[in-house]
Amino acid sequence: MIYPWGDERRFNSYKRFLQERFGTRVQKLTLDAGFTCPNRDGSVGVGGCSYCLNDAFNPSYCTPRKSVQQQLEEGMEFHRNRYRRADGYLAYFQAFSNTYAPLEQLKEIYRPAIENPQVKGIVVGTRPDCIDEAKLDFFAELQQKIFVSVEYGVEACNDTTLRRINRGHDFATAQRTIEQTAQRGIHCAAHFIYGLPGETPDQWLNEVDTINKLPINGIKFHQLQIINGTSMQREFIEKPSDFHIFTQDTYVDFIVSLTERLNPKFVIERFAGEVPPRYLFVNHWGLTRYDIVLQKIENRMAELDTWQGKKLTDNN
Repeated sequence: MIYPWGDERRFNSYKRFLQERFGTRVQKLTLDAGFTCPNRDGSVGVGGCSYCLNDAFNPSYCTPRKSVQQQLEEGMEFHRNRYRRADGYLAYFQAFSNTYAPLEQLKEIYRPAIENPQVKGIVVGTRPDCIDEAKLDFFAELQQKIFVSVEYGVEACNDTTLRRINRGHDFATAQRTIEQTAQRGIHCAAHFIYGLPGETPDQWLNEVDTINKLPINGIKFHQLQIINGTSMQREFIEKPSDFHIFTQDTYVDFIVSLTERLNPKFVIERFAGEVPPRYLFVNHWGLTRYDIVLQKIENRMAELDTWQGKKLTDNN
Protein backbone atom coordinates (compact mmCIF):
# COMPACT_ATOMS: atom_id res chain seq x y z
CA MET A 1 0.00 0.00 0.00
CA ILE A 2 1.21 3.49 -0.86
CA TYR A 3 0.23 5.94 1.86
CA PRO A 4 -0.72 9.62 1.33
CA TRP A 5 2.88 10.81 1.83
CA GLY A 6 4.03 8.71 -1.11
CA ASP A 7 5.73 5.53 0.10
CA GLU A 8 5.05 2.20 1.83
CA ARG A 9 6.18 3.16 5.33
CA ARG A 10 3.29 3.48 7.74
CA PHE A 11 4.28 6.97 8.84
CA ASN A 12 5.40 10.15 7.12
CA SER A 13 9.12 9.74 7.69
CA TYR A 14 11.85 12.35 7.93
CA LYS A 15 14.09 10.14 5.81
CA ARG A 16 11.54 10.29 2.97
CA PHE A 17 11.16 14.04 3.39
CA LEU A 18 14.91 14.67 3.19
CA GLN A 19 15.34 12.38 0.20
CA GLU A 20 12.51 14.15 -1.61
CA ARG A 21 13.76 17.60 -0.62
CA PHE A 22 17.44 17.09 -1.50
CA GLY A 23 17.39 14.18 -3.92
CA THR A 24 20.18 12.47 -2.00
CA ARG A 25 21.12 11.36 1.50
CA VAL A 26 21.91 14.15 3.94
CA GLN A 27 22.97 13.74 7.56
CA LYS A 28 22.21 16.00 10.53
CA LEU A 29 25.33 17.31 12.21
CA THR A 30 24.80 18.54 15.76
CA LEU A 31 26.44 21.80 16.83
CA ASP A 32 26.76 23.59 20.17
CA ALA A 33 27.30 27.30 19.60
CA GLY A 34 27.43 28.23 23.27
CA PHE A 35 23.92 29.63 23.72
CA THR A 36 21.97 29.71 26.96
CA CYS A 37 18.25 30.09 27.72
CA PRO A 38 16.14 32.85 29.29
CA ASN A 39 15.04 30.48 32.05
CA ARG A 40 18.69 29.98 32.96
CA ASP A 41 20.16 33.48 32.93
CA GLY A 42 17.41 35.14 34.96
CA SER A 43 15.51 36.79 32.09
CA VAL A 44 12.43 34.69 32.84
CA GLY A 45 13.84 32.31 35.43
CA VAL A 46 16.85 30.41 36.72
CA GLY A 47 17.84 26.76 36.74
CA GLY A 48 16.55 25.92 33.28
CA CYS A 49 13.91 23.32 32.47
CA SER A 50 13.72 20.81 35.29
CA TYR A 51 14.44 17.81 33.02
CA CYS A 52 17.35 19.31 31.11
CA LEU A 53 21.02 18.35 31.05
CA ASN A 54 22.34 19.15 27.59
CA ASP A 55 25.51 17.10 28.02
CA ALA A 56 23.31 14.01 27.86
CA PHE A 57 22.18 14.83 24.32
CA ASN A 58 25.36 16.08 22.64
CA PRO A 59 27.80 13.88 20.69
CA SER A 60 31.45 13.87 21.75
CA TYR A 61 32.65 16.27 19.06
CA CYS A 62 30.00 18.82 20.01
CA THR A 63 31.19 21.37 22.60
CA PRO A 64 31.11 25.17 22.76
CA ARG A 65 34.83 25.12 23.58
CA LYS A 66 35.30 24.53 19.86
CA SER A 67 34.32 26.99 17.16
CA VAL A 68 31.35 26.24 14.93
CA GLN A 69 33.83 25.74 12.08
CA GLN A 70 35.84 23.17 14.07
CA GLN A 71 32.69 21.34 15.14
CA LEU A 72 31.58 21.22 11.50
CA GLU A 73 34.89 19.75 10.37
CA GLU A 74 35.08 17.18 13.16
CA GLY A 75 31.41 16.33 12.81
CA MET A 76 31.76 15.72 9.09
CA GLU A 77 34.72 13.44 9.71
CA PHE A 78 32.75 11.57 12.37
CA HIS A 79 29.77 11.11 10.08
CA ARG A 80 31.88 10.20 7.07
CA ASN A 81 33.16 7.24 9.04
CA ARG A 82 29.71 6.27 10.32
CA TYR A 83 27.43 7.24 7.41
CA ARG A 84 29.56 6.89 4.31
CA ARG A 85 26.61 7.35 1.99
CA ALA A 86 25.88 10.91 3.14
CA ASP A 87 26.32 13.40 0.32
CA GLY A 88 25.65 16.50 2.38
CA TYR A 89 24.84 17.76 5.85
CA LEU A 90 22.27 19.71 7.80
CA ALA A 91 23.94 21.92 10.41
CA TYR A 92 21.82 21.34 13.51
CA PHE A 93 22.19 24.11 16.08
CA GLN A 94 20.74 22.08 18.93
CA ALA A 95 22.04 22.89 22.41
CA PHE A 96 19.91 25.31 24.44
CA SER A 97 18.11 28.18 22.61
CA ASN A 98 19.83 28.92 19.33
CA THR A 99 18.09 32.21 18.55
CA TYR A 100 18.73 33.69 22.00
CA ALA A 101 21.05 36.51 20.89
CA PRO A 102 20.83 39.72 18.84
CA LEU A 103 20.22 39.12 15.16
CA GLU A 104 23.61 40.40 13.98
CA GLN A 105 25.36 38.06 16.40
CA LEU A 106 23.23 35.16 15.17
CA LYS A 107 24.25 35.85 11.58
CA GLU A 108 27.91 35.54 12.52
CA ILE A 109 27.29 32.33 14.46
CA TYR A 110 25.42 30.71 11.58
CA ARG A 111 27.82 31.99 8.90
CA PRO A 112 30.35 29.10 8.92
CA ALA A 113 27.53 26.64 8.33
CA ILE A 114 25.74 28.73 5.70
CA GLU A 115 28.93 29.26 3.72
CA ASN A 116 30.15 25.65 3.86
CA PRO A 117 29.49 24.04 0.45
CA GLN A 118 28.82 20.63 2.05
CA VAL A 119 26.04 22.05 4.23
CA LYS A 120 22.70 21.81 2.46
CA GLY A 121 20.68 23.49 5.17
CA ILE A 122 20.50 24.62 8.79
CA VAL A 123 18.19 23.39 11.52
CA VAL A 124 17.79 25.79 14.43
CA GLY A 125 16.47 24.46 17.74
CA THR A 126 15.02 27.15 19.97
CA ARG A 127 12.23 28.21 22.30
CA PRO A 128 9.08 29.95 21.04
CA ASP A 129 9.80 32.96 23.28
CA CYS A 130 13.30 33.46 21.84
CA ILE A 131 12.39 34.66 18.38
CA ASP A 132 10.91 37.84 16.93
CA GLU A 133 9.73 39.30 13.65
CA ALA A 134 13.21 40.44 12.57
CA LYS A 135 14.72 36.99 13.14
CA LEU A 136 11.87 35.34 11.29
CA ASP A 137 12.33 37.76 8.41
CA PHE A 138 16.01 36.81 8.32
CA PHE A 139 15.17 33.11 8.14
CA ALA A 140 12.60 33.77 5.43
CA GLU A 141 15.23 35.56 3.35
CA LEU A 142 17.88 32.94 4.08
CA GLN A 143 15.69 30.09 2.91
CA GLN A 144 15.84 31.52 -0.60
CA LYS A 145 19.49 30.38 -0.62
CA ILE A 146 19.59 27.36 1.70
CA PHE A 147 17.14 25.04 3.43
CA VAL A 148 16.05 26.41 6.83
CA SER A 149 14.12 24.58 9.53
CA VAL A 150 13.22 26.10 12.88
CA GLU A 151 12.49 23.56 15.61
CA TYR A 152 10.53 24.80 18.62
CA GLY A 153 10.55 23.13 21.99
CA VAL A 154 6.86 23.17 22.87
CA GLU A 155 7.14 20.18 25.24
CA ALA A 156 3.57 20.28 26.59
CA CYS A 157 0.16 21.71 25.76
CA ASN A 158 -0.77 22.18 29.41
CA ASP A 159 0.24 25.47 31.06
CA THR A 160 0.23 23.90 34.53
CA THR A 161 2.83 21.41 33.34
CA LEU A 162 4.89 24.12 31.64
CA ARG A 163 5.04 26.06 34.90
CA ARG A 164 5.91 22.95 36.87
CA ILE A 165 8.90 22.13 34.66
CA ASN A 166 10.12 25.76 34.82
CA ARG A 167 9.66 26.20 31.09
CA GLY A 168 9.14 29.96 31.30
CA HIS A 169 6.52 30.31 28.55
CA ASP A 170 2.94 29.16 28.02
CA PHE A 171 1.39 27.14 25.22
CA ALA A 172 -0.21 30.23 23.66
CA THR A 173 3.30 31.62 23.06
CA ALA A 174 4.19 28.47 21.14
CA GLN A 175 1.00 28.65 19.08
CA ARG A 176 1.58 32.30 18.20
CA THR A 177 5.24 31.82 17.26
CA ILE A 178 4.52 28.76 15.13
CA GLU A 179 1.82 30.67 13.28
CA GLN A 180 4.21 33.58 12.61
CA THR A 181 6.81 31.14 11.32
CA ALA A 182 4.33 29.36 9.05
CA GLN A 183 3.09 32.65 7.63
CA ARG A 184 6.57 33.21 6.19
CA GLY A 185 6.73 29.75 4.65
CA ILE A 186 9.59 28.67 6.90
CA HIS A 187 9.83 24.94 7.57
CA CYS A 188 8.79 24.54 11.19
CA ALA A 189 8.91 21.60 13.60
CA ALA A 190 7.63 21.14 17.15
CA HIS A 191 9.01 18.99 19.96
CA PHE A 192 6.90 17.27 22.64
CA ILE A 193 7.82 15.23 25.72
CA TYR A 194 5.61 12.45 27.09
CA GLY A 195 5.92 11.47 30.72
CA LEU A 196 6.12 14.90 32.34
CA PRO A 197 4.86 14.92 35.95
CA GLY A 198 1.16 15.24 36.59
CA GLU A 199 0.15 14.18 33.08
CA THR A 200 -1.39 10.92 31.83
CA PRO A 201 -1.45 8.96 28.56
CA ASP A 202 -5.17 9.67 28.12
CA GLN A 203 -4.46 13.39 28.41
CA TRP A 204 -1.71 13.18 25.77
CA LEU A 205 -3.94 11.32 23.35
CA ASN A 206 -6.72 13.87 23.83
CA GLU A 207 -4.26 16.70 23.14
CA VAL A 208 -3.48 15.35 19.67
CA ASP A 209 -6.50 17.34 18.43
CA THR A 210 -4.77 20.52 19.58
CA ILE A 211 -1.43 19.54 18.06
CA ASN A 212 -3.05 18.68 14.74
CA LYS A 213 -4.25 22.25 14.40
CA LEU A 214 -0.71 23.69 14.61
CA PRO A 215 0.65 24.83 11.21
CA ILE A 216 3.82 22.77 11.54
CA ASN A 217 5.71 20.71 8.97
CA GLY A 218 7.55 18.35 11.29
CA ILE A 219 7.16 16.88 14.75
CA LYS A 220 9.43 15.14 17.27
CA PHE A 221 8.41 13.00 20.24
CA HIS A 222 10.53 12.06 23.25
CA GLN A 223 9.67 9.92 26.22
CA LEU A 224 10.64 11.58 29.48
CA GLN A 225 14.03 10.44 30.71
CA ILE A 226 15.00 11.16 34.31
CA ILE A 227 18.55 12.51 34.08
CA ASN A 228 20.98 12.39 36.99
CA GLY A 229 21.68 15.77 38.52
CA THR A 230 18.51 17.51 37.33
CA SER A 231 15.85 19.04 39.54
CA MET A 232 13.40 16.58 37.99
CA GLN A 233 15.46 13.73 39.42
CA ARG A 234 14.97 15.21 42.88
CA GLU A 235 11.25 15.67 42.20
CA PHE A 236 10.97 12.06 41.06
CA ILE A 237 12.69 10.80 44.21
CA GLU A 238 10.28 12.80 46.37
CA LYS A 239 7.08 11.78 44.54
CA PRO A 240 7.49 9.05 41.92
CA SER A 241 3.70 8.51 41.78
CA ASP A 242 3.40 11.82 39.88
CA PHE A 243 5.30 10.34 36.93
CA HIS A 244 4.36 7.96 34.14
CA ILE A 245 7.62 6.25 33.20
CA PHE A 246 7.32 4.20 30.03
CA THR A 247 8.82 0.80 29.46
CA GLN A 248 9.75 0.14 25.84
CA ASP A 249 6.62 -1.92 25.26
CA THR A 250 4.21 0.55 26.86
CA TYR A 251 5.82 3.41 24.97
CA VAL A 252 5.58 1.57 21.65
CA ASP A 253 1.86 0.95 22.21
CA PHE A 254 1.29 4.55 23.30
CA ILE A 255 3.15 6.16 20.41
CA VAL A 256 1.38 3.93 17.88
CA SER A 257 -1.99 5.03 19.32
CA LEU A 258 -0.91 8.64 19.14
CA THR A 259 0.37 8.29 15.57
CA GLU A 260 -2.98 6.84 14.46
CA ARG A 261 -4.56 10.14 15.50
CA LEU A 262 -1.83 12.38 14.10
CA ASN A 263 -2.19 14.65 11.08
CA PRO A 264 -0.66 12.66 8.18
CA LYS A 265 0.80 15.86 6.73
CA PHE A 266 3.24 16.10 9.65
CA VAL A 267 6.68 14.65 8.98
CA ILE A 268 7.65 12.58 12.03
CA GLU A 269 11.28 13.46 12.62
CA ARG A 270 11.74 11.31 15.72
CA PHE A 271 9.57 8.98 17.80
CA ALA A 272 11.72 8.70 20.93
CA GLY A 273 14.74 10.10 22.71
CA GLU A 274 18.07 8.41 23.29
CA VAL A 275 20.44 9.23 26.15
CA PRO A 276 23.63 7.37 27.12
CA PRO A 277 22.65 5.05 30.01
CA ARG A 278 25.27 6.56 32.33
CA TYR A 279 23.18 9.75 32.52
CA LEU A 280 19.93 8.02 33.47
CA PHE A 281 18.56 7.78 36.98
CA VAL A 282 15.73 5.52 35.79
CA ASN A 283 16.49 3.19 32.91
CA HIS A 284 13.80 0.74 31.81
CA TRP A 285 15.18 0.59 28.26
CA GLY A 286 18.62 -0.90 28.89
CA LEU A 287 21.11 -0.36 26.06
CA THR A 288 18.50 -0.38 23.29
CA ARG A 289 19.32 2.14 20.56
CA TYR A 290 16.76 4.31 18.79
CA ASP A 291 16.84 2.30 15.57
CA ILE A 292 15.64 -0.78 17.47
CA VAL A 293 12.81 1.20 19.10
CA LEU A 294 11.83 2.53 15.68
CA GLN A 295 11.76 -1.01 14.30
CA LYS A 296 9.49 -2.09 17.17
CA ILE A 297 7.12 0.80 16.44
CA GLU A 298 6.93 -0.09 12.75
CA ASN A 299 6.45 -3.77 13.56
CA ARG A 300 3.61 -2.92 15.93
CA MET A 301 1.95 -0.78 13.27
CA ALA A 302 2.16 -3.69 10.86
CA GLU A 303 0.70 -6.10 13.45
CA LEU A 304 -2.26 -3.77 13.97
CA ASP A 305 -2.49 -2.85 10.27
CA THR A 306 -2.47 0.82 11.24
CA TRP A 307 -0.71 3.96 10.04
CA GLN A 308 -0.31 7.66 10.71
CA GLY A 309 -3.69 9.36 10.63
CA LYS A 310 -5.76 6.19 10.29
CA LYS A 311 -8.03 7.26 13.17
CA LEU A 312 -8.02 10.93 12.29
CA THR A 313 -11.57 12.24 12.27
CA ASP A 314 -13.21 15.42 11.02
CA ASN A 315 -13.07 16.69 14.60
CA ASN A 316 -9.26 16.38 14.76
